[in-house]
Amino acid sequence: MERPSCKVFFAKDPLKIVRAQGQYMFDETGEKYLDCINNVAHVGHSHPYVTKAAAKQMELLNTNSRFLHDNLVQYAQRLTATLPEKLSVCYFVNSGSEANDLALRLARQYHGHQDVITLENAYHGHVTSLIDISPYKFNQLGKDSKKEFVHVAPSPDIYRGKYREDHPDPASAYAEEVKKIIEETQKNGRKIAAFIAESMQSCGGQVIPPVGYFQKVAEYVRAVGGVFIADEVQVGFGRVGKHFWAFQLQGEDFVPDIVTMGKPIGNGHPMSCVVTTREIAEKFGASGLEYFNTFGGNPVSCAIGLAVLEVIEKEDLQGNATRVGSYLLELLVEQKKKHPLVGDIRGIGLFVGVDLVKDQQKRTPATAEALHLIYKLKEQKILLSADGPYRNILKFKPPMCFTVEDAKHVVETIDVLLTEIEEATGMKTGNDAPTNAQCKIKANEGSPQPESANESTSHLNGAACRQENGFYPEKHSVPSKTIRT
Repeated sequence: MERPSCKVFFAKDPLKIVRAQGQYMFDETGEKYLDCINNVAHVGHSHPYVTKAAAKQMELLNTNSRFLHDNLVQYAQRLTATLPEKLSVCYFVNSGSEANDLALRLARQYHGHQDVITLENAYHGHVTSLIDISPYKFNQLGKDSKKEFVHVAPSPDIYRGKYREDHPDPASAYAEEVKKIIEETQKNGRKIAAFIAESMQSCGGQVIPPVGYFQKVAEYVRAVGGVFIADEVQVGFGRVGKHFWAFQLQGEDFVPDIVTMGKPIGNGHPMSCVVTTREIAEKFGASGLEYFNTFGGNPVSCAIGLAVLEVIEKEDLQGNATRVGSYLLELLVEQKKKHPLVGDIRGIGLFVGVDLVKDQQKRTPATAEALHLIYKLKEQKILLSADGPYRNILKFKPPMCFTVEDAKHVVETIDVLLTEIEEATGMKTGNDAPTNAQCKIKANEGSPQPESANESTSHLNGAACRQENGFYPEKHSVPSKTIRT
């Protein structure tokens, strides 16, 4: 049977979405779905302020950036004002993939080096240069698919990784793994151009690196002439709540050399950006190879980008991410106490992962159960996805207008469904708690935002668990590929 190269959500019973508003999507029959997964419609689907800004500029002018236009300058100023001072030069492009591809060019031009260090399970884009540095993708092509210039470091995952939450200093331990890779490449006469990582791994399983990890990695990489690329395509623009950029969770003393952004930047409009230092930009310009992008930085895109930044500020969406994210984590932590299927809860702001396991001690990934849960949630008109190397991590990354009521509704539904699965498979619920109880935690608007709830993880090699389960009523196959969301 022919395998399609394009995947859709819920392949067995796909959705046809015809309109959306705020955190809700509507299918062709008018059914309303709560969107818990859309990190593109960042400030809410079809936000009137953003769509109005787009239409107004479209009526006046849209052209390439070979002409002067105030929107480009104003947007660059507003965007760089959210970043550390040394990140001051913007290159506007059209997608996260374009941004990461350009970031690699900048890094390689800087000192003429070629090699790249990436993380296990990383995904950085769909163009050839990025498939090469995305184990999430190239591992699907077989054991010989990794290129010679690519080096894969362990994911800094303290729940399912090589160094776990009981390690006295996981940040240093994971950074030492990068240092070993650098030393090995140096021995072989190779030179590191860049270390690239999402500031929090999304496709890799909602992984939040331990604080201090990026600082140490940057030190080791810069010592051999490389640069640090922070990929904020999925996690930037205030999603973590307390900071505008996820790399800032590492501390004020950490500043990347290059930051890439996309997805939420245009609230659904195709635009993206690379921001770097003047020094790196000057080395890139000195190559003599002109950089030009037809649509990057066009007046309409910049008008939309400005509108998105204004909405984030005017509607206090960072504050909302902190408040709602804290509440969502509280509710999910309660579920962990009740349900043996819940192995780990981790997250910050509106970026949260739920690691489902068959055995809490062994941390065996509950892949089939996660897929079953996703389909059952869809029946309840809730859209959630599962990802990670074993497709067992429930991924929360909703529009930033997500509410405490939405969080309560989703977790109450998950509670009921987990109970059904555990009863069908004979798993006992923890603490003898009543398995069908509803969430009763009150939203605490002033509660402090946890850095992350139990965000530790372990390195299990091999294929995702695909065992059939007695509870599983329909023959949904566990996909070997998923679309990146």
